[in-house]
Amino acid sequence: METMKTPLILALVLAGSCVTATCNAQTAGVVAKINGTTIPQSRLDFLVKANLTQGQQDTPEIRTRIRDVLIVRELLSQEAVKKGLDKGPDVTIQLELQRQEVLSNAFVQDYVRDNPISEDVIKKEYDRAKLQAGDKEYKARHILVKSEDEAKQVIAQLKKGGNFEKLAAQKSEDPGSKDKGGDLDWAPAGRYVPQFGEVLKKLKKGQLTDAPVQTQFGWHVVRLEDERPMKFPALEGVKGQIQQNLQRQAVDKAIADLRAKAKIE
Repeated sequence: METMKTPLILALVLAGSCVTATCNAQTAGVVAKINGTTIPQSRLDFLVKANLTQGQQDTPEIRTRIRDVLIVRELLSQEAVKKGLDKGPDVTIQLELQRQEVLSNAFVQDYVRDNPISEDVIKKEYDRAKLQAGDKEYKARHILVKSEDEAKQVIAQLKKGGNFEKLAAQKSEDPGSKDKGGDLDWAPAGRYVPQFGEVLKKLKKGQLTDAPVQTQFGWHVVRLEDERPMKFPALEGVKGQIQQNLQRQAVDKAIADLRAKAKIE
């Protein structure tokens, strides 16, 4: 949440006002009263809470700064309304978009709170991922091209003594690895698409594929550099990440269900 990111104009105004404003005029439940309009204490408390989630502290100095931000925002908001700026088309759209964003976030938070991920579900997902990863991880290189014929030509060049790294830099369509000589670093076979992963399991160290490997990305020429036993992380070390992934999947499904039920024209 970026609640405390203050626009430049507010930052300039607050630079001069923070040293003079104090909170000793606060009454119970009210931060300040601006031209008859009260700023409730709950608003300040909400921003303090938001800061705490970002690792900041709750101190009198920070509360004073937040109070100043709220005062300046209220002053500028009142002036904007006097000028009719709240009726402008761009402002109206922005206000509606912010309203939708707040309500959307509220729905997601409410859904996550009402549909917690149990320890059993987390453990099952951990076991599934561990089984999929297998007991080995592989260090491979590949050259991705658009056609089978082009891949066969690359294989022929390599078998004649061509340099894999140079050919990868020249011909590969994979922007993530071509500048590294096709290097894919260490990964379990399960991290790749099935056709690619199955090939890795069959290759021996230093071996090149005899035939191109087709996936949805194109045609691959693959060479296995090395393999080693898989060191899968302990459950406690990845429990939070698994929980977040499962929560994201659950929210995505809830949104998909809402879309399926809605009349969208």
